Amino acid sequence: MRTNMNRREFLSTPVILYGQAEEGFTPLFDGNTLAGWSIQDGAESGFYVNDGSIVGHLESRFPAWLRSDRQYENFDFRGEFFVRGWTDGGVYLHAPEHGRNTWVGMQIKIFHQQDKAPQSNSMGAVLPLIAPLKVNVRNRGEWNSLRILMDWPQLRVWVNDELVQDLNVESVPELRYRLRRGYLGLSALGYPIRFRNLRIRELPAKEKWEHLYETDSDFQKWFVSESNPRGPVKFEPLNGVLRGDGSGHIATKERYRDFQLHLYIRGPKHHNGGVLFRSEGKGLAGSRHYEIQLHNVEEAHYPTGSLYYFKRAIYPRIEDEKWYLLQLVVKGKQCLVRINGENVLEYDQLENLEEGHVELQAHEPGAWLEYKHIWIKRL
Repeated sequence: MRTNMNRREFLSTPVILYGQAEEGFTPLFDGNTLAGWSIQDGAESGFYVNDGSIVGHLESRFPAWLRSDRQYENFDFRGEFFVRGWTDGGVYLHAPEHGRNTWVGMQIKIFHQQDKAPQSNSMGAVLPLIAPLKVNVRNRGEWNSLRILMDWPQLRVWVNDELVQDLNVESVPELRYRLRRGYLGLSALGYPIRFRNLRIRELPAKEKWEHLYETDSDFQKWFVSESNPRGPVKFEPLNGVLRGDGSGHIATKERYRDFQLHLYIRGPKHHNGGVLFRSEGKGLAGSRHYEIQLHNVEEAHYPTGSLYYFKRAIYPRIEDEKWYLLQLVVKGKQCLVRINGENVLEYDQLENLEEGHVELQAHEPGAWLEYKHIWIKRL
């Protein structure tokens, strides 16, 4: 799958010499190694460096991707990609630590075809939702320039110095609750796409999240709110992971009414548990609370994502013992649950409008659940 290019092809477009990035920009690729990047969800041979470019190998087939070591919120990203023949891939922005990059974050599509009528899967599309304003890819063994300007909610994309996306992300319901901070990523889907001159300029951050649990020191922000004497609950901080076992709940010391909650969850086969909100801080013993069910059984009465007693969720795309992202948005009478980038529940008849605690449940001894990166933002 290695594609060697002659000297004329490499000299066909101006390049920025490594180590001579524009003012304010930081190089993301040193031209010699994959330092600053790591291959995810695939073989170590999925991406390699050749002739000053990052190259996708056959082993870069989906779901393999190349992930930046750092996460970014708002930024100006620039680079080049080489297209010859059938080419399919993309650039991820705001990709999650775990889960579906294109649905939790976003993907700017790379494709070789010169579509006369731009489609939602054309070159420059926000896959698979927003068609580009035009398609101007150079596909006959040529380098193409790419610029992505993400300054939430504004997203602009240029291909070969022509504007192809000019979008207010919050105006698109399917994009409104995508992550606003995450990894950059390269996708090659098994094709020998080449990338070079990758660089970034960070822009001021706008997001203000409270970390309910990011490091073990955050464990002090919680208290045991309910514990069954026959199987006492035990939550313990383990190097950034909050592991629960036994039967009971822990609750935040702070109270919240309208908020957006973000957390990763992992459990064993047929795991069972829950996330409570607007509670009294007494677990299920309290008279006032709502519960988002965590129960990975597709045919269960209330599978994962359901608002227990009120509405069943669409069964989400999750797997036992693998981390998944749960996003909970609560505002007034409305409640939205997103799991791995999909809306699985929407409900607009909440009656308890008082502020309350957020609680995490351990359902029974031996049926452990793990939580990490628990963030909350008041609305």
